[in-house]
Amino acid sequence: MGALQFTAILTLDAKPVQMSGLTAARVLPALLFGFVIGAWVDRLRRRPILIGADLIRTALLGFIPVVWYFDSLSMEQVYVVAFLHGLLTIFFGVAYRSYLPVLVSSRKLVEANSRLSATASVAEIGGFSLGGWIAQAFSAIVVTAVDSATFLVSALFLFWIRRPEPSPAPSNSAPNFRREILEGLWAVIGNPALRAIGVSKVSLGLASGIIGSLIVLFGIETLSFEPGMLGTIFVIGEISSVLGALSVGSLTHRFGLGKTLTAGFLIWGATTFLIPLAHGPLLLAGAFLAAEQLFHVGVAIYEVNEMSLRQRITPYRMLGRVNSSMEVILQGAQLAGAVLGGILAELAGIRWALAVGSCLMVAGGVWLLLSTVWRIGVVPETDVS
Repeated sequence: MGALQFTAILTLDAKPVQMSGLTAARVLPALLFGFVIGAWVDRLRRRPILIGADLIRTALLGFIPVVWYFDSLSMEQVYVVAFLHGLLTIFFGVAYRSYLPVLVSSRKLVEANSRLSATASVAEIGGFSLGGWIAQAFSAIVVTAVDSATFLVSALFLFWIRRPEPSPAPSNSAPNFRREILEGLWAVIGNPALRAIGVSKVSLGLASGIIGSLIVLFGIETLSFEPGMLGTIFVIGEISSVLGALSVGSLTHRFGLGKTLTAGFLIWGATTFLIPLAHGPLLLAGAFLAAEQLFHVGVAIYEVNEMSLRQRITPYRMLGRVNSSMEVILQGAQLAGAVLGGILAELAGIRWALAVGSCLMVAGGVWLLLSTVWRIGVVPETDVS
């Protein structure tokens, strides 16, 4: 989404409401199709889904430079690409989180998720920062073209995975998506830990919808950062996330999964207040943003433990539906947050809208603190067959 954000702001002069609309277009597919996608993922092998999603996203992002070359690019076209890209990202995200338990044993899920998180953060270090400098030196359109190529590379790496994937459980009946979707929802609602995480994701989604749709605009238009410098500041967060991902195993072993997960969320949420507090000369404003990024260690600690917990306590045959249910909750809240952020930015200003997002982040962490998740010492295990 960073490439599309740069394109909207730098090429099409998008306003706050339009940036919120871009975020809304990205997350809307989760509300419309998320539950059905989860049911499909549980009926199909996951690796072909991952490869197909990457190849189609390559074509979608490649469409933007072509249309721009013919001087026909509009915000409406960017919205359509964001919507379809979001749809494929839901497919990829649900399948990826459901595929990992095939590749590693349940005892190694925290380690595997931490390594994947660290790898993703390293990619983001180069991706967002390089994207900002490319946008500054060339154009946002070039960023989109490069982003398109990265999905092709991802598809090639996935194609080279040779570990056999078990066939989905055979079904003698026609797909009954309503029943299967309800089974996935009940798996979340009926498990105290998953239920608490689901509620916290509502706060997380609202907050990330507000902050995610406005932070680039805030940095460029309110604080007057150039795209390259803003991207470089965000690299600090990715480096911090790498450190968090590499340390999550030892921290979880020492303090327990629930406490580590909750503390990561609270650290992440509390430090987002540094974003709306950023002000003054570029050096001072940059110090606020850099300080906030330093505490992104909490992001990795939370996400690795949350995903490991979800993968291990959910039966494999239900994992696609549970993951999609969580994704619908998160993305639906992000959609509401994006709309709310745009309205708040227009009425009270971007800075106050970001402050509301920070309050919502902290609320999600407090909910986990008061829930059964806080009391989980080690990752419980259930039938993953």
